Amino acid sequence: MTVPPINSANRAAFRFNQVALLLNTQSGRRESQKLVPLFEQAFRSRRITPEVFETSSARDLESQVNRAISEGTRLLFAVGGDGTLQGLVNAAFGFDVVLGVIPAGGGNDFAKALGLPRDPLAALAAALSGEPLSVDLARVHTADGQERLYLGGGGIGLDAESAKYANTCYRNWFGRSRYIVSVLRAFVTHRSNRVRVSFDNNKKSSWRNSILACVLNTPTFGAGIQLAPKARINDGLLDFAFLEELRLGRLLRILPRLAIRGTLDLPQLHTMQIRKVRLETEVPAFFQGDGEILGPTPVDIEVVPNAAQFLAPKCTSI
Repeated sequence: MTVPPINSANRAAFRFNQVALLLNTQSGRRESQKLVPLFEQAFRSRRITPEVFETSSARDLESQVNRAISEGTRLLFAVGGDGTLQGLVNAAFGFDVVLGVIPAGGGNDFAKALGLPRDPLAALAAALSGEPLSVDLARVHTADGQERLYLGGGGIGLDAESAKYANTCYRNWFGRSRYIVSVLRAFVTHRSNRVRVSFDNNKKSSWRNSILACVLNTPTFGAGIQLAPKARINDGLLDFAFLEELRLGRLLRILPRLAIRGTLDLPQLHTMQIRKVRLETEVPAFFQGDGEILGPTPVDIEVVPNAAQFLAPKCTSI
C-alpha cells in the first residue's frame, strides 16, 4: 500500500452529485435499515443522488466499494460501526475519494472522534453540512503476511479475546454494555502472555507479562472506553497502551465508573505516543483492530498520516 493522493485544493467547496450508501445489514443497529428512506431524502435535498448497496460481509462491502469507485463515485458513506468503516477504508485506500459515516454499530468510536452525533440522522446532517478532514489510519502487518488498515483501537491480550465474544455471544447487546460483558467473560479464562515491544528506534524492551497491549488512533474504543484520552485522529501519531496485570478485585471496583463514564482508573496502565511498534508474544496470540481479528503475532503497526478524507462537522476541534 502507498499513501493515497489527497486533493486538498478548495476543500470547503467539495461538491458531489452522487453517493454510494453502503449499508451493513449485520451491524449493531439493524433498525437503521428502516431509516434508509430518510437517509436518501437527506442526500436528495442536497441534490446528491444516492445508490444504496446492502452488504452482509467485509468481502461483499469491499467489492461494492470497488464497483462504486470504478463507476466514478467519489463520495462513499458507510452505515454501520467501526468494523464496517474498516472495510470501507481498506477498499477506498489509494483513491481520491471522500468518505462519510452514519454511526449504526455497537461502538462507533471513530464517528465520535470525528465529532459526529450519536443519532444516525443527526450525524448525516452534520457530515453533509461539514467539510472533508484528512485523518490518519493505522496499518498492521501480521505474521501470516496479511496487511490491513484500521481506524480506531487494536491490540492483543484481553481486548482481542473480548472482541471474539462481542462479535458472537453478545453481538446484539447495545453500546458499551456489549464490550464490558465481553471483557468480563474473557477475563474468566484469560491468561497473561509475555510480550516484547520494539518501538520506532528499534529499541526492544525485555519480555514482560501483559494482559493488554493496544495501539490506538482514537481516544476511545469499545463504545467510549477511554484508554488513550489524548489520542487524536489527525496528529500523525498512534497511542500505545500497556497493562501488565489486572486483578479481579480491581476490575470489579472500576466497573461502575467504566460502565457509566467509560473512564479507567488504573495507575499501572502505561501510555505513550508512537509512530511505529512491533509486538511479539511468547505464546502465539491474535491481534484485533476495530473489533475484528486481523491476524497472529508478531505484528508490526505504523501510522499512515493523512491516509483518508472523512466528512466532519466544521466545528470539530480534533
